[in-house]
Amino acid sequence: MNLADMLSYADIQDLSRIASNYACECNGHSKNELIQSILTKVGRKDVFEQQVGELSLEDIRFLNSLLFDPRGTFSLEELTARAQQSVFHRDGAEPNLNPRETIVRFKHRGWLFNGHSLQTRYLFAIPADLKRRFIASLAKQFQRQLQTADEPQVYRDEQRLIAEDIWHFLKFLRNQDVMLTSENVMYKRSLLQILDSLSVREEPVGRTAWRFGYGRMFRDYPNRFSLIYDYCYYNDLISEHNQVLALTELGRERVDNCQKEELPEIYRFWLRLYKGPIPNLQSLVQWINLLAPNWVTASSLGEVLCALIKPYYYDSPASIVEQRIFQMMMHLGLLRIGEDDEAGRVVQVTKLGSRIIEGAYVEEDDRIVIDG
Repeated sequence: MNLADMLSYADIQDLSRIASNYACECNGHSKNELIQSILTKVGRKDVFEQQVGELSLEDIRFLNSLLFDPRGTFSLEELTARAQQSVFHRDGAEPNLNPRETIVRFKHRGWLFNGHSLQTRYLFAIPADLKRRFIASLAKQFQRQLQTADEPQVYRDEQRLIAEDIWHFLKFLRNQDVMLTSENVMYKRSLLQILDSLSVREEPVGRTAWRFGYGRMFRDYPNRFSLIYDYCYYNDLISEHNQVLALTELGRERVDNCQKEELPEIYRFWLRLYKGPIPNLQSLVQWINLLAPNWVTASSLGEVLCALIKPYYYDSPASIVEQRIFQMMMHLGLLRIGEDDEAGRVVQVTKLGSRIIEGAYVEEDDRIVIDG
């Protein structure tokens, strides 16, 4: 429902609070006058832009968690959890703010409403037309921080290579079983053989202080191949049994029929896998899609995104943007990454990537729990 519909269902006490927030001059005892006065004020571009412009960073993060969620309603527990997740500092310390106060502020602005039916009275909704205006207003705000660039002299565009390499990995396993260590990790010789057979070259993981959170095999394999391996494992294309890595029946069918994986499915899998360390990953990708249809500098886009990202252990917002989001989006064929003599590193969403991002959605609680 749009704002006008939600206002018509609201009781006069809620309308009075919203009208007071916008300093509306009207008969406070007339529901119709209150509604018309609120709609007039909120409909004014300057008033709306001012309200959005005065939001705290925590409020922007909370709003961001709602904007790209296609569901119509949210429980109080969901909103409280999202408001809680929105409160952090860059160094990881959390200021002492009450998430319930955030929800109350949004209600008083007319941005959140209780449901009007028996089934939805304890649920909250954000008006659909306001959602669109929020996205447009924040996009404009973010775009002012971006530095545009010309097409770079060189850039990487991997498009459908990851689907090809999943098939190459499965084909490798059809021709030979691979022995695993007691921790179900490939021996270095086998790993090097597989990495050499793939389109995108990666080096084995070196000794590092920490490496966890971004997949079941992330500790042992390089970023892109770790995603490929986990995709095959969780989709029952490969099996680990008695320290042997082999194709499953389904995996063998894929190879025998020369059946390549669909990119939207690989993208959804990446969202589900990386959502643990980056809870708002899906909305971050949506912003990248909106802000980078043309070439922009990675540093300026990264600055916009970093404000929305909570550090993950030793992974800073900057490294999350660069390594976990930009790099992986490039491997998924969603993003081009180039080098410009003047602008430095630049990025652009591919046309294929834009179609995939706009056409895919993963439920908030649909995430992969790593089983060791």
